[in-house]
Amino acid sequence: MRIWKKDISVEALTQSHVGTTVEHLGIEFLEVGDDFIRARCPVDGRTRQPYGILHGGVSVVLAETLGSCGAHYSAPEGDRAVGLDINANHIRSASSGWVIGTARPVHRGRSTQVWQIDLTNEAGELTCVSRITMAVLQPKG
Repeated sequence: MRIWKKDISVEALTQSHVGTTVEHLGIEFLEVGDDFIRARCPVDGRTRQPYGILHGGVSVVLAETLGSCGAHYSAPEGDRAVGLDINANHIRSASSGWVIGTARPVHRGRSTQVWQIDLTNEAGELTCVSRITMAVLQPKG
C-alpha cells in the first residue's frame, strides 16, 4: 500500500536538497517505493574520518535525511515533521564505494512517526541500523 500523502519522486527529493549538507556530502536519492525511500552516500574524502572509514556521523546524516523525508512525505498536506530522537548502531565499517540506506516506517501516527533505516555496503552487508522518531506538527489555527 502506498503511504505517500504528498507528491514524491527521486527528482523532487534531489531538488529539495540543493545547497544543503546532503548535496555537499554527495548523497544521492535512488528510489521511492510504495513504503520506502532509498539513497546512497559515497565513502570518500568528504565522508571519511581520520582512520579512513566512513564517519559515523555521516551515517547518521544519511539515516536522518531518509527518515525525515519519509515522515514529511507521508504526513498529510500542510503538516510538518521534525526530529525528536535518532539512534544509530554501527555494525561494520566501510572504507570505499557507497553506503546505501533504506528507510521504512515502523509507526505512522497522527502526532509521531518512527522510521527504521538500514545502511548497507555495496556487497549488501549491514553497516549501520538507525531508528528515528519524528513529531508531526499540524498547522496552527
